[in-house]
Amino acid sequence: MKNILLKSITVLVFILTIGCNATEIINIKHAEGDMTLVVREAIEGAKTKDIKLVFEKGNYFFKTDYAIGKFLYVTNHGNGFKKIIFNFEGFNSVAIEGNNSEFIFRGQALPFVFDGLNKVDVQNLTIDWDIPFSFQGDVTAVNEKEQWYELKPYTKGFSWKLTRGKIEFPGINHFNFTSLGSSLPHNKETKAVDYGAWDSGLNSNFVEKRPNGILRFYNKNLKNYPRVGSVLQSKGDKLNNRYAPAFLTRNSKNIEFNKVIIHHALGMGFLFERSEDIQILNSGIYIREGSDRVMSIVADATHFANCKGDILIEGCRLEGMYDDGTNVHGTYVEVDKILNKKTIRIALKHDQQMGFEFAGVNDEVWFIKQPNPQRAETNTVTSVKVINDYFSDITFKNEIPADLKTGDILENKTWNPTFTMRKNVIRDHRARNIIIKTPKKIIIEDNDLSSMMSSIMLRGETFYWFESGNVEEVIIRNNRFVDCAYGGSEHAILKVSPRLGKTFDSTITYDRNITFENNTIETFGNRIIWADRVDGLVVKGNSIKQTHTFKPQFPNANMFDLVNCKNVEISNNSYSGENKNTLKTDKVSKTSLKIKNNKGFSNL
Repeated sequence: MKNILLKSITVLVFILTIGCNATEIINIKHAEGDMTLVVREAIEGAKTKDIKLVFEKGNYFFKTDYAIGKFLYVTNHGNGFKKIIFNFEGFNSVAIEGNNSEFIFRGQALPFVFDGLNKVDVQNLTIDWDIPFSFQGDVTAVNEKEQWYELKPYTKGFSWKLTRGKIEFPGINHFNFTSLGSSLPHNKETKAVDYGAWDSGLNSNFVEKRPNGILRFYNKNLKNYPRVGSVLQSKGDKLNNRYAPAFLTRNSKNIEFNKVIIHHALGMGFLFERSEDIQILNSGIYIREGSDRVMSIVADATHFANCKGDILIEGCRLEGMYDDGTNVHGTYVEVDKILNKKTIRIALKHDQQMGFEFAGVNDEVWFIKQPNPQRAETNTVTSVKVINDYFSDITFKNEIPADLKTGDILENKTWNPTFTMRKNVIRDHRARNIIIKTPKKIIIEDNDLSSMMSSIMLRGETFYWFESGNVEEVIIRNNRFVDCAYGGSEHAILKVSPRLGKTFDSTITYDRNITFENNTIETFGNRIIWADRVDGLVVKGNSIKQTHTFKPQFPNANMFDLVNCKNVEISNNSYSGENKNTLKTDKVSKTSLKIKNNKGFSNL
């Protein structure tokens, strides 16, 4: 404790305030040992509401012993008591200059929280964990008849133990996963998710210690066994494996992350809630060079929930994460009860949305009434009364629609962003490169993309995740797609597939105005465009080449598959390869379909 206090005094001596309203500079000198209390005291000792932390270049270590403890609702993560290292609340602006320093964390930590700020600027910083919250091992043998597989677990840099026939990891700060949980096999050479891999929730009935450091895992009724020679990676059970993102930014605006690298995190990388005007530039989420880990972070690389303004992701490298490269969406809430002509009780439906702020005063809201999934009337919120983390009462300026009923859904119109993603590399990770739902303009251009599932997915859904909504203007151009959709389930380069449930009419168009042009596609699989309920889809000027990297998993699938679509044009595309299954349409899609000037297709 004496050394910690001396270090904190050293830090505070360097505090410099220039002028009445100028930014307060807080210089952090490098020191060995736990730096959590040092930065906490520096932040809490700030004299102004505009601060900049400047770190002397070095490697800084952060434990959770002296972290701030607080209960937080964190969207798409587990809600609960979080240990926060850098807590920025009550400030006007915060800047962090890392000077290419590395921040190494240990244990269950939420490294950064920015809440209620008018400006956030973080630059030149790398973060990692000394011990990852994961378990991995080389697959050495499989016996499907006897229902077991064998692993040689990694020990250097990992923490786990075998207790009474169960694997427990990582055993830090009294926390352990007691099952392997969410798991995937990886290619040992490339570290990408293995060809044909399926997500598995592994809860071994018994783990047996074998000679030469081998563990045998008995799993009854396991459907998909890992490939011998692959690396099986596990991140623990679904209930506990999304503790917190690396950077949580909420209720803030004018945000920039530049040259920020994340090698590991206990949830998402960059998470934004109800924030506006965001840039992530020249940054990365990927496995440290030379590391034998096959997973970087536990969930999405970037995630935007009910944000607005302009979002830009440019010049970034996103690899090894265990969910999407980016997910941009709003939130559907369900009408639980109509209280009077202007007030309704709404319900948040997914357990990782509990406590989320769906709407605030002066927000405009769309009403969406079953069975029609299209947006209908709008109204303006005048008050919100929170009942608890599930329910809120919302009062509107005008009377609600007379035909609104319990079970219908609402969407926030105000909190939707324009979105641009350009010059990024996204590959070697679980799930999709990009999944996005915003009615404002979307531009995805000049990216290098390779995916386990669909590379780009447009999917609003009125059940399960309750992530709104349909897109209105999407431009996907000049991208390079290489060997996409190599996981075990059936996907496509571009998949448009609303998930609206049985209460909505599945023949009514949902997404509209999508342009897929001048892209270069080199892939082993058949499916290029798989679209459902789209009004206005232009596929033009794309170069498609069949590779032989892998054997096609779904050889009978069609390159272009259209269901309940309108106003589709497929023109000036070229194909080189052996696939003869070019086009599949239903009667509705065929009526307004235009096809012209395509080359190399057998029947297009």
